[in-house]
Amino acid sequence: MSEDKLRRELEEAFRARAHLYRLLHDELVTALGVDQGEAIMARTIERLGREVGEAHYRPLGPDAHAVGEAFLKASPAGGLMYPTEVERHDDGIDIRVERCPLKDAWIGAGLSPARVAALCRIAGAFDKGLFEAAGIGFANETWSASRGGGCCHIFLRNEAR
Repeated sequence: MSEDKLRRELEEAFRARAHLYRLLHDELVTALGVDQGEAIMARTIERLGREVGEAHYRPLGPDAHAVGEAFLKASPAGGLMYPTEVERHDDGIDIRVERCPLKDAWIGAGLSPARVAALCRIAGAFDKGLFEAAGIGFANETWSASRGGGCCHIFLRNEAR
């Protein structure tokens, strides 16, 4: 199988994940209201991130540099799916994600900027679970129309924030 074909299939898998998030969001918000539906969805996605973080990143913590570098190395398609701008500091690492296939799929589906921002915020709960499970300080800024450009910004530090 060619590398191009694998990349296309991986992109399609991420689009499918984005649409699953969108449909789950629709159902939960319809059944429970915006606040409760989004809270349940974010908690569930955070739990998944925590499981991945405990398995793959906890052994590296609480070193923000080691966890951040391992995270960057694990980026799908050698970083092509989630290209980043990285800033390294004495006490941690900042990762500015320039492109996200989830956000691209939601925009491609014609969702409003507010809805895309809500889904990005919910999807960002995965990162919260992932990095907090590693025992490092974590903060993020997910995409919004007012911030514009790129996607999420992830801030990892040796001390909890």
